[in-house]
Amino acid sequence: MKEEFIATPPPIAMELAKTTKNPLRKLYFWTLHWADTKHALPALFIVSFTESSIFPIPPDILLMAMCFANPKKWFVYGLVCTVASVLGGVLGWYIGFGFWGATKDFFFNIIPGFTPEKFGQVELLYQKNAFLAVFAAAFTPIPYKVFTIAAGVCHVAIPTLVIASVLGRGARFYLVAILIRLFGPRIKPFLEKHFEVATIVLLFLAFAGFALIKMLPH
Repeated sequence: MKEEFIATPPPIAMELAKTTKNPLRKLYFWTLHWADTKHALPALFIVSFTESSIFPIPPDILLMAMCFANPKKWFVYGLVCTVASVLGGVLGWYIGFGFWGATKDFFFNIIPGFTPEKFGQVELLYQKNAFLAVFAAAFTPIPYKVFTIAAGVCHVAIPTLVIASVLGRGARFYLVAILIRLFGPRIKPFLEKHFEVATIVLLFLAFAGFALIKMLPH
């Protein structure tokens, strides 16, 4: 039986999370099922907050599900995502600033997308233009958590991190929310049918984003 994605009703999503053997899909369905509960808004906050430092699934998934379910609340959902993600980014900064020596093995060995090579690239980017580097990571599929933690390790000023994150994360989440509000019924079947292709495209954009921000001006 074909597994459904964006259009999957949240109650069914939990059942699919229990039965699928694909760990990424399992985590996806587990995240999606929160959209149908009374805890949807707190769940959106928690997912957005933790994704900035440890959680591997972007909050966009839950954000889209909630906007599909209640399009009129797109502004509130976008705001919750933005605020929680930026606060999570500040937590990431403190992890890098005060606890990197004790936690780096955990991040390198456990957290997807968190590698010594990428971390080293981010450190070099911060030597060029920290503000633009954080903004690019906040807006694009580049692993934002790598940048927030590296910001603490590299002693990037917190105001720089916060302002760049607010602009980047806000633009990203509100773009998603507005698109669902305006075109939800038309793009929902497309997202469902081409979810795996979209995932590959996002990974490609992440690598392309790393390559692009390497060219940031000093």
